[in-house]
Amino acid sequence: MKALQYRTIGAPPEVVTVPDPEPGPGQVLLKVTAAGVCHSDIAVMSWPAEAFPYALPLTLGHEGVGTVAALGAGVTGLAEGDAVAVYGPWGCGTCAKCAEGKENYCLRADELGIRPPGLGRPGSMAEYLLVDDPRHLVPLDGLDPVAAVPLTDAGLTPYHAIKRSLAKLVPGSTAVVIGTGGLGHVAIQLLRALTPARVVALDVSEEKLGLARAVGAHEAVLSDARAADAVRALTGGLGAEVVLDFVGAAPTVATAGAVAAVEGDVTLVGIGGGALPVGFGVLPFEVSVTAPYWGSRGELIEVLDLARAGALSVHTETYALDDAPLAYERLHEGKVNGRAVILPHG
Repeated sequence: MKALQYRTIGAPPEVVTVPDPEPGPGQVLLKVTAAGVCHSDIAVMSWPAEAFPYALPLTLGHEGVGTVAALGAGVTGLAEGDAVAVYGPWGCGTCAKCAEGKENYCLRADELGIRPPGLGRPGSMAEYLLVDDPRHLVPLDGLDPVAAVPLTDAGLTPYHAIKRSLAKLVPGSTAVVIGTGGLGHVAIQLLRALTPARVVALDVSEEKLGLARAVGAHEAVLSDARAADAVRALTGGLGAEVVLDFVGAAPTVATAGAVAAVEGDVTLVGIGGGALPVGFGVLPFEVSVTAPYWGSRGELIEVLDLARAGALSVHTETYALDDAPLAYERLHEGKVNGRAVILPHG
């Protein structure tokens, strides 16, 4: 089968031919219908050799949907042809966090060498994907594969981040979304669907702010040195009750801290390497700062339910598998408006 692999440190990914996988006991083989392109992959491919944690070559893709192609011995509850989404952050399935459905916070994953698809084990940017356990599959139930695949990360991650702050997003509150691309433009829709908060979007270009407005942002502000003052002005000097930074670089993290209100939540979702100092007098009183990771399996089910209800619409552009390296080039150059999706059989 064809697969997109990162094969050499510092080199672009390549489309290659690899052996077709076969499911062992308890495993499920998917025919991949769509795979999502994510900034996290670019971050992985930017790590130097001495810090690279995975074995090469690595088939990319941690967002995947497909149809069941074959079942390993002992698998029940699924049938060939079933359309499913892949829950990406695999865990051991037995620790306290996994028992809550929070395999994204599995307590034994590192110890046991458990890695998500595309982030340590073969991912979804291939014609077929081997899934280690049927519990990591969620029925699509009529959702379009292209529309659904970004929801497994670009939907789930902001949903998890927003859900922890829902109590603060009351009438009259403000939520700031920094970075309105793949995850950010979904976060805006989630905030509009789940809360009465005013949503203020920040990004570096009018094109991206146009998308933010189109999906529901009440205000759109250029993310520059004057952004914090602009947000403060919009909030009467009080700041935002919830700030979601989907970039995570040093300048955006600084902005996030500068626009937080007293008792506000600052959630650093992006992995741009920035850090926010925390201490008495550094931030407004009782500001909490957190860096979440992905979301629970139950939350993925809730995100897909929101999509079926028409509350989410991910802006996508599609590519054939042979053109997947181009999709990464465009993402790296900031030319993808929304989310790029690979169609391995398209």
